Amino acid sequence: MSDVKQLVSGLHSRGVLPHLKREGGTYFVTFRQAGTLPKEVLLRFKQEREAILRQAEAAKRPLTWHEQEELFRWYSSRVDKHLDAGHGVCHLNDPELAGIVAGAIQFFEGQHYELRAWVVMPNHVHTVVWPKPPNELSKILHSWKSFTAHEINKLLPERMVPFWQSESYDHLVRDDDDLHRCCQYTLMNPVNAGLCARPEDWKWSSAQAAQPSSAAGSGTVPAHDSATGGGTPPQPAGGDACATTCP
Repeated sequence: MSDVKQLVSGLHSRGVLPHLKREGGTYFVTFRQAGTLPKEVLLRFKQEREAILRQAEAAKRPLTWHEQEELFRWYSSRVDKHLDAGHGVCHLNDPELAGIVAGAIQFFEGQHYELRAWVVMPNHVHTVVWPKPPNELSKILHSWKSFTAHEINKLLPERMVPFWQSESYDHLVRDDDDLHRCCQYTLMNPVNAGLCARPEDWKWSSAQAAQPSSAAGSGTVPAHDSATGGGTPPQPAGGDACATTCP
């Protein structure tokens, strides 16, 4: 199988996290600011997840659904819990910077992908996304991360390069029940992190964006305007989501 094909379907791994792809699949995806997980924490997490991956890697086969569920639980209970604690500089606490990310995520909705749920947290982002064929998840992530890093760095007192951690986490959604769980997890993240009482109270999420008044007067910026204050995100280009995407 070629490297290009493997970005669309199959198991591949770069750095700490494995990536299981399937053509036509829907994915729960997390990407985070650089520096939010110190190296020693990443090393400890890597050691913890190795038991889950060892059998699949030894057999050179994709993760089973049961193994994927284990990995999802491991990620949500260990990695996401650490992110929600707010370690490092949380640039996305700034409404203007959060708006750039929220707008970029929504910009090509319905054209290159369909969003089932999304949320911008103070130092990371969750989306549940279906790439519309022939669009690839890796190129969509590359577009989001490279564009937002470039625009955010225009507004920071000192450029942060890289802005995003090079590697993203993705979980291939198995079925409708799994889709519901991933969407609920995404929308409830601000509530579970103690940032708001209800999902719709968090301005930077699909729960708030779905409110009738969200685009007018609620503080949520419409997708096409919030990305840059007038600019246009780049078309998804070549490259992998696991590559450093900051300018």
